[in-house]
Amino acid sequence: MNYKDTYQEWVDHIPSDDPLHDALVAMQDNEVEKEDSFYKNLSFGTAGLRGKVGAGTNRMNYYTVGKATQGIAQFIVQHGQEAMDKGVVIAHDPRHFSREFCEMTAGIFAANGIRVYTFPSLRPTPELAFLIRKIGTTAGINITASHNPKEYNGYKAYWNDGCQVSSEIADGMEREINAVDIWSGVKKSSYEEGVQNGKIIVLGEKEDREYLDKIESLAIHTGDEIDSSIPLVYTPLNGCGSIPFRQMLNDRGFTNWKIVPEQENPDPDFTTVGYPNPEDPKAFALSEKYGREFGAELLMATDPDSDRFAIEIRDNDGNYVPLNGNQTGYLLVNYILEGHKTAGTLPTKGAMVKSIVTSSLSTKIAKAYGVEMFETLTGFKNICGKIPYLHEHGYTYLFGYEESVGYAGCEDIRDKDGISAGMLVTEAAAYYRKQGKTLWDVLQAIYEKYGYTCEEGVNIVLDGITGRARIERMMQWIRANQPTTIAGYSVDHIVDYIGGVEDLPAQNAMRFFIDADTWFAIRPSGTEPKIKFYFYANDESMDKAKEKNAAIRDAILDLINSVE
Repeated sequence: MNYKDTYQEWVDHIPSDDPLHDALVAMQDNEVEKEDSFYKNLSFGTAGLRGKVGAGTNRMNYYTVGKATQGIAQFIVQHGQEAMDKGVVIAHDPRHFSREFCEMTAGIFAANGIRVYTFPSLRPTPELAFLIRKIGTTAGINITASHNPKEYNGYKAYWNDGCQVSSEIADGMEREINAVDIWSGVKKSSYEEGVQNGKIIVLGEKEDREYLDKIESLAIHTGDEIDSSIPLVYTPLNGCGSIPFRQMLNDRGFTNWKIVPEQENPDPDFTTVGYPNPEDPKAFALSEKYGREFGAELLMATDPDSDRFAIEIRDNDGNYVPLNGNQTGYLLVNYILEGHKTAGTLPTKGAMVKSIVTSSLSTKIAKAYGVEMFETLTGFKNICGKIPYLHEHGYTYLFGYEESVGYAGCEDIRDKDGISAGMLVTEAAAYYRKQGKTLWDVLQAIYEKYGYTCEEGVNIVLDGITGRARIERMMQWIRANQPTTIAGYSVDHIVDYIGGVEDLPAQNAMRFFIDADTWFAIRPSGTEPKIKFYFYANDESMDKAKEKNAAIRDAILDLINSVE
């Protein structure tokens, strides 16, 4: 069927008293909105579902979420009674309809004979990831759109290893989802009835404490080794982080911190921040205000589901400087390795993991401490999915991260975790403060020792059907017209991941190397309507590195933007 036929099918099936029916009627004369809402099914992949909330097959709503849940339930049932008894743990963030989707999802799993664990209120994504392995469930679901704007919601799917589902598992789930009749194929039961009859088990303080205990076990320096009076400001950006982050700071003995009051409590509209992405410096506007009033040395933020984490630090002039994900990664890699070395706990065969689009500078830091840095494709299903391999080959996992402000400091939490990253950064800042140094001082020392590296990420957002098609044309063009020089710099070699490279599976991404430390990468986002660029330049000073990076950036963007 074409989008018009599918639209009419929804009009015919959805009752007139359903709010989605009103939304369908409202778009009947808007062909652009109608086409974008119905031209395809909301795709299910290794990131699960993600899209705008609304009516349509390409939207997040009770029907698309119900169809996905029924398909995953059928996939679990195919794995037998043991898989059904181990069950599914489900969490949600503060977004519009997150709680409603969560309860409906729990009821569908219960109606399919699958045990369900859930929470009485919102919880961080990393806590869900931790509890999958702690409880021993077959799968996990989190209703969240992470850092996306307020119009979005999503559905993250995890398997029994605690990682987001692999391509193989996602393909199996998707086959079952596609086989479900959206109107008659979904088994349903009420959430309340499931709780009453014991099919849905509500988790609580015990599991929250287990998650925080695991995070706090990552501490390297404690007590008199750190200055626990360091002034801090934290914002959860109206998401899930407020309670666990605050508890973590109290548990660790930090005494001089402030939470941004306007952003302390859940708000699905993210009224005071707009775009709730801590990667965007604009998200720190209120934190900076309170930081100046409070004299804070460090500003910290987590996104709405608390898996992403970003910081601003004070430079020598007292100004707050936003750090990108690579720079925070340098500080964490350096601190974890230096900290374990000074504490005498650095393993003889240590390993760290980063994505292919993350800066090479951290590889130099790891090498200086005798630790091997492994590379994976983007996404923490790949980064944390490397942990079993490391164990099999005698390595001790120390840390994994990628440039998009995601950090995994604990091998028992196999996803990015803003709460544990916050603890480690706070500890690092307090440790260096005890020595009379700031994080700014440490970052400059890293550049001086390992090379001045300029990092920049650029996203071109292209919405809708036409945008998606243009992104495809951009990738086709760059493959067909691979540059040999960029801005006067010779391209040494190109790595195209579209067919898989060595032990890495296929991904639609390319890297262009000027040399080992100066390169750029291009890939379409897997969860958002954008094509992403990653630029890195290394030189003898930061000014020269920035100049080189800017020249390469402008040259490649001019080429890409010429593709219609």
